[in-house]
Amino acid sequence: MIIFRDVSKIYHIGDTEVRALDHANMHIRKGEFVSIIGPSGSGKSTLMNIVGCLDQASEGTYLLDGQAIEDYSNRELAKIRNRKIGFIFQDFNLLPKLTAYENVELPLIYQRMGKKGRQERVEEALNRVGLWDRRKHRPTELSGGQQQRVAIARALATHPSLFLADEPTGNLDQKTGRELMDIFHELHESGNTIVLITHDAHIAAEASRSIKILDGHVTDVNDASEITEVV
Repeated sequence: MIIFRDVSKIYHIGDTEVRALDHANMHIRKGEFVSIIGPSGSGKSTLMNIVGCLDQASEGTYLLDGQAIEDYSNRELAKIRNRKIGFIFQDFNLLPKLTAYENVELPLIYQRMGKKGRQERVEEALNRVGLWDRRKHRPTELSGGQQQRVAIARALATHPSLFLADEPTGNLDQKTGRELMDIFHELHESGNTIVLITHDAHIAAEASRSIKILDGHVTDVNDASEITEVV
């Protein structure tokens, strides 16, 4: 599903060249649960932005489902982000004035899906994360764990082929984080592809395979349980 071939992301700060990614090579197969782990400043966010089609590489090739991302127009990339990728962020990124139901429904409105179809998708997604009874609550009326569940439901509702989670447990307590990881395991067992970005070795070890990133350099670690020994 995802192939990086010598991907670099270069920023210029004055006369200084900064390589946030430096000739990165990696692959992620359809249906895999992969964690990407590295400390702050290692290039994780840059990697996530490129995988999620929020940014493009300066050098190298990124293939998504066999097609080079640079071959897509901006409009096509927007459609990919809306239909193919389910984003889950550390800060939830929920709209505060909308209810849980409306937050989950919003990307379906962007897809111009009919009202009946939206209702079915939203109900299905909120039931899957156990929050249908909270559908009329706004984010401020929900706990952090519940807000993250709504964010997962929002991603689920579009039926994406790839879930991209950026530090999803970062703002949660240990118990709530554990419950959230259980949801990711359920999604994986249902055949979904999951890429989870984290700085936490214990969270990274939950995945089937890990990719280590440090100073823009990417290294595959075949067994995610080994990540505690190399980070």
